[in-house]
Order: sequence, then structure tokens, then C-alpha cells
Amino acid sequence: MKIIDDVLKSRGEDYGEFINHAALCQKLKKSMRSHKGWSEMPSDVKESLEMIQHKIARVINGNECVVDHWTDISGYARLVEKRMDQVLKPYKQAKKQLEK
Repeated sequence: MKIIDDVLKSRGEDYGEFINHAALCQKLKKSMRSHKGWSEMPSDVKESLEMIQHKIARVINGNECVVDHWTDISGYARLVEKRMDQVLKPYKQAKKQLEK
């Protein structure tokens, strides 16, 4: 248990108190989920947005200078961006053909 306690102490220095983080994170997520557009989004977009909110809560509740927070935020956005590129690829190709 000492190892786990040491890890939790270290994480607390970067992320702040877990109870405060959890409350903020749930408020942010509840706000998103209550919007009418939420139910129409695909699962990967929802999950990405929730993970970004989780990271934002860590920034606000903990140490904003932890570079990993910002790297993770951009990473979750990039995952959706890459899928959107694939989804939109046929439309972009068709548009090019029409413009010829």
C-alpha cells in the first residue's frame, strides 16, 4: 500500500485533491451531456470531449504547468480530427472531380 500511497501523493501534487477534481469534472461533463447536440454525436467524439474535459479539470484543479495535460488535450482532439479526415475524404475527392 505504501507504493500506491506514494503514487497518489505524487499525482495529487500535479492534479490537486481528487475530490475537488471529481466534482469539477462531473460538472463540466454534465454541462456537455445536457446540451441537445450531445445525443447526436458519435461515441468517439463524445469520449474525446469527455477526456478533454477531464484534462481541463486537472489543469484547473492542479498544476497548469504539467505539459502532459496539454499534450493529452491535443491528442484527444487529434484522434477525432484524423477520423474526420477519413470520413470527409470521399467528399473532398468528389468535390475535386466536380471542379475539373
